[in-house]
Amino acid sequence: MALNYVWIAFFVLGCIVALYRLIFLGDTEIFGKMVTGSFADAKTAAEIAIGLTGTMTFWLGIMKIGEKAGMIERLARFVNPLFSKLFPGIPKGNPAMGSIVMNFSANALGLDNAATPMGLKAMKELQEINPEKDTASDAQIMFLVLNTAGITLIPLSVMAVRLSMGAANPADIFIPTMIGTFISFVSGIIAVAAVQRINLFRLPILIFFGAVAGLVAIMYALRDALPAGTLANVTATVGGLLIFAVILAFLLVGTRKKINVYDAFIEGAKEGFTTAVMIIPYLVGILVAIGVFRVTGCLDFVNSGIGALVAAMGMNTDFVPALPVGIMKTFSGGGARGLMVAVMEQYGADSFQGKMACILQGSTETTFYVLAVYFGSVNIKKTRYALACGLVADVVGVIAAICIGYLFFYHT
Repeated sequence: MALNYVWIAFFVLGCIVALYRLIFLGDTEIFGKMVTGSFADAKTAAEIAIGLTGTMTFWLGIMKIGEKAGMIERLARFVNPLFSKLFPGIPKGNPAMGSIVMNFSANALGLDNAATPMGLKAMKELQEINPEKDTASDAQIMFLVLNTAGITLIPLSVMAVRLSMGAANPADIFIPTMIGTFISFVSGIIAVAAVQRINLFRLPILIFFGAVAGLVAIMYALRDALPAGTLANVTATVGGLLIFAVILAFLLVGTRKKINVYDAFIEGAKEGFTTAVMIIPYLVGILVAIGVFRVTGCLDFVNSGIGALVAAMGMNTDFVPALPVGIMKTFSGGGARGLMVAVMEQYGADSFQGKMACILQGSTETTFYVLAVYFGSVNIKKTRYALACGLVADVVGVIAAICIGYLFFYHT
């Protein structure tokens, strides 16, 4: 129900702001822009879904091979000590565990094209053990919130944009982004755990947090050991190598077990195609609503209000020009990326505002998009508290990114 009211609010607030612009600002073109934008966003949503079709078809085919070869089950057993604490409703050894960890791994490596199909596969497997098919289960909510607040160890796309825009060291936002996304991830876990009454002070969970902190330290050392600008290429190579190694392992193990891997691939690929088509209505609905909210200037009003409030409190407002990136990222990854580029073009890639925009882009996630696509793929209508917990992680992530940006890059 929460998403229903939010969806309505996008249109209502957009119309109110559009009327204000028409009556008080004399903007006679605003409603025409809203209509044109709605058509364009509906087209974009369909194009996104169609663009996902090939990726979904391929990856769910590969996942089906891994499932029949027993690799997903092995992975599920491996992560069970940790995931059984975070997802107590998932039976031991269930293949959803393996799909979840593969989704998290792809997200952490910045491999979005692989992460989405794996995530939708995990959501489908969680739906199979969901007793109420139209209502999100506790496990599905935990998975979705952690997906929207997932750790991005390697912000490849952000570093690539910084490199193309002439940043002196494109990887200088690497560690700040890792810290910001880790804080967002932990806040998402805490938010859901508080509602589901999950005890986080368990040894496997504490070991996991410690391992991530250690990995941050290792990445920091790696950053200092490599020449400026090369980290993005190195991490892209490592990520691609790991993913291809998984594909090859699935194929070889499947062959050794005398499985017809091609037939298994086609079986999974058909599921991928069906899923990609199924999410089109959900994508159209959420992206058109977000487009109305954006075109009418609602985000500008929100940003101006926050800037005025911060100034009234006597605090530094140098971060405000980059703030729209963090706000927009909750709604649209592509829109946030465009705003990030615009900030760097105006202030410079190596400016405080430019670096802040990059940290905000890498530390937050597209909550509304993920909510619509993941729940839509399994026809979940009652999302319960998933949106609220996801937004908690987003807000904490934005605040953390701002604080980290000042800590690392602000010089008075």
